[in-house]
Amino acid sequence: MTHPIRLGAVAAAAALLALSACSQGSATRSDGGEDGEVVVRYMEFSSNGGNEQNLDAIVAAFEDENPNIDVQVETTPYADYFTKLQTAVAGGTEADAFELNYENFVTYAESGALAELDVDGDAYTPSLLEAFQHDGTQLGLPESFSDVVLFYNKDLFAAAGVPEPTADWTWEDERAAAEALTDTAAGVWGDYQPATFHEFYKALAQAGGRFLTEDGSATAFDSPEGIAAATWLTGKSGTVMPTEAEGAGTPDFDSTLFREGKLAMWHSGIWMFGPLADVPFEWDVVVEPGDQTKASAMFTNGVVVSANSEHPEEAQAWLEFLTSSDTTVDTRLNAGWELPPIADQDKLAPYLEQTPPANRQAVFDALDETVLPPVIVRQQEMQDAVTEELGNAAAGRKTVEQAVADAAARVDELL
Repeated sequence: MTHPIRLGAVAAAAALLALSACSQGSATRSDGGEDGEVVVRYMEFSSNGGNEQNLDAIVAAFEDENPNIDVQVETTPYADYFTKLQTAVAGGTEADAFELNYENFVTYAESGALAELDVDGDAYTPSLLEAFQHDGTQLGLPESFSDVVLFYNKDLFAAAGVPEPTADWTWEDERAAAEALTDTAAGVWGDYQPATFHEFYKALAQAGGRFLTEDGSATAFDSPEGIAAATWLTGKSGTVMPTEAEGAGTPDFDSTLFREGKLAMWHSGIWMFGPLADVPFEWDVVVEPGDQTKASAMFTNGVVVSANSEHPEEAQAWLEFLTSSDTTVDTRLNAGWELPPIADQDKLAPYLEQTPPANRQAVFDALDETVLPPVIVRQQEMQDAVTEELGNAAAGRKTVEQAVADAAARVDELL
């Protein structure tokens, strides 16, 4: 299952590496507000499509507490956002503060377009806060997150007499359960985890490997750990999960299979909790099993202050409120608008008390050991190359070893 706001536009943002130098020193100007108010312009995409009023409520609460600051929100649909942002930054007309997904944060951080922040990080979950550090400097704040967990059909486990997954499971435990639960005659499959880039970098971390070298100049996954990760993923096809020829990989195939009670285990994101609320069987989630270690995929949006802002202190104050205030926490939880990045789980009790699933604590436990996607300028080409080569191995067109070697060679060319 693909994240509904899949990270992208990295190649476009990479143009900043060449253009940002031209805009340094061209201050982002904000017209004065009424009665001497400081105007903070904030450009964002995530409220578009249904959460505009929720963001307005957060802005109103902030302005009530900070009557000297006028936050002016500029909302752009995701499809157009990064092109508009790139143009603004290149011309030195960007907002004082703006929103970025993780991949684009990396690119903008490297370009020098972001201001250093001085914040008390105790309010935030450590792994989320660290995602928006660059070379040891805090250049952004986490705004929201979602992650991937292992869904499982409790009824299928009970019927087969197989113990349910636990947080201590390893790949071998998952493999054994998947084999025991697969009943092709009945159309029931034990597991679903596609052999794609997004699953591979995660499995690679679970196997103890790394995707790129420390300096990012070359690939590092043509290794025993890379072979182990690729074998883990591609070996499922046709044994405990459907093949590409049987429909695997087509839109909504996996979610439909799970909803119909024909899938025992499913690696997917917490954004599927809502769509599964009405299925006619019991289900739950756990942190994904690991091999040498745990490593959960985390998707996070962040917010940053422009290096050119004339009002960096006021912009940072707004971003801290936006990301960690009680108003924001309550608004997000009530609206189901992704999850706030806060560390205080007492404030998250309303979310944890909702069912299904019963084990929502796994959503936060998964943040203890996470892995972020590798980022390069030619991001989409890299993702496509890895997914294609893994597909070749899953379909038997190449050995796992050859597919991994070919994927590494293709990514090295992109680097």
